[in-house]
Amino acid sequence: MSSPPVASSAPTRRALSGPALIGLVAAVIVAVALPVFTSGYVVYIANLLLVFVVLCLGLHIVIGETGQFSMAHAAFYGIGIYASALANRAVDLPYPVAMLFGAIVAGAVGLFIGVLALRMRDIYLALATFAFGEAMQWVFANWDSVTNGPNGLRISPARFGPIEILSDKQAYPFVLFFCLVIIGLTVAISRSRLGRSFRAVRESEVAAMAMGIDVRRARIVSFGLSAAIAGFAGGMFGLFQTFIHPDSLGFQTTILVLTMVVVGGLGSIAGAIGGAIVFGLISEVLRQAPQYQEIIYGAILILFMMYAPRGLFAFIGDRIREARHGR
Repeated sequence: MSSPPVASSAPTRRALSGPALIGLVAAVIVAVALPVFTSGYVVYIANLLLVFVVLCLGLHIVIGETGQFSMAHAAFYGIGIYASALANRAVDLPYPVAMLFGAIVAGAVGLFIGVLALRMRDIYLALATFAFGEAMQWVFANWDSVTNGPNGLRISPARFGPIEILSDKQAYPFVLFFCLVIIGLTVAISRSRLGRSFRAVRESEVAAMAMGIDVRRARIVSFGLSAAIAGFAGGMFGLFQTFIHPDSLGFQTTILVLTMVVVGGLGSIAGAIGGAIVFGLISEVLRQAPQYQEIIYGAILILFMMYAPRGLFAFIGDRIREARHGR
């Protein structure tokens, strides 16, 4: 399996420093004002999209920045949901601390997977992470004494000091805040020395080693960071959801998140965010026909890999530039 094309680091910076930055600021203003002029259902969808954004940014670090194929992020996401919910309910841990606990547990598991991934490449790594995701779903569905098994787990309402979150509108400011924090963290990582080492590993491990980069460390750290962010997305999910069922953490979620990141644009933070929003909305539209979702996502993924391998937003940008030059 050859790695799909990814954007270079330069376009990633330009995407957040030019007109896209103005659009991002406008989007943040609209996002902040959203609960004022919309219904509770729209706010619920907005909460869900923000969680997808964080989940995609986690996958972006390992597959977009480091070039390591992973199909385990639904599992890391589920670990974050269960760990934060159980920590909050079992030992009455304050919910912000419980969210960090879920991220740490998922990150520790991700580090372990990163160590195992050192011996694997391409299709073998994809199959190994897919098998891990399926194994974790089995654990969620059968560890009755901890996860309540196939009956699902009821999540206690989150509490921030005196504020108990009982509605989507109450949860929205917290979900938005945490999403913006993770976006800022991802941009900081991408522009740091660590991010540059990730991209060097992605382009060529041999060249990275020749430059003095510890390839082994970079691959393990990228898996750990990626899993921790996915686990944190799981904690954010518990801010506005009161129930989790193992069936929602399987192959369908894996394919959905992978489609968001690949079709949005591999190697691009803006692409991961845009892909999460566009395909999060599509998944909500397709909720009425769940039996066709995997087929539709698979077909979209194949078409984009064939005709727009740099992603949806790069494809649109290319068409706009061609139209301006009258081609």
